[in-house]
Amino acid sequence: MKKFMWKSWFWMQSLKNREEGQGMVEYGLIIALIAVVVIGALIFLGGGIGKIFGNVANTVNNVA
Repeated sequence: MKKFMWKSWFWMQSLKNREEGQGMVEYGLIIALIAVVVIGALIFLGGGIGKIFGNVANTVNNVA
């Protein structure tokens, strides 16, 4: 029984000290922040971007 408890304690300590998933969480948070900024920029500039693409499309249609 003592041997089993020692192995369980050692296993729990090794799990507590693991930091492998920390990098993935940080990358996930960075990607989420970038997504929020991009969505905000698209909402803020959405009308202006639509007008620019419309002008480009009209220019291409007139040239062709």
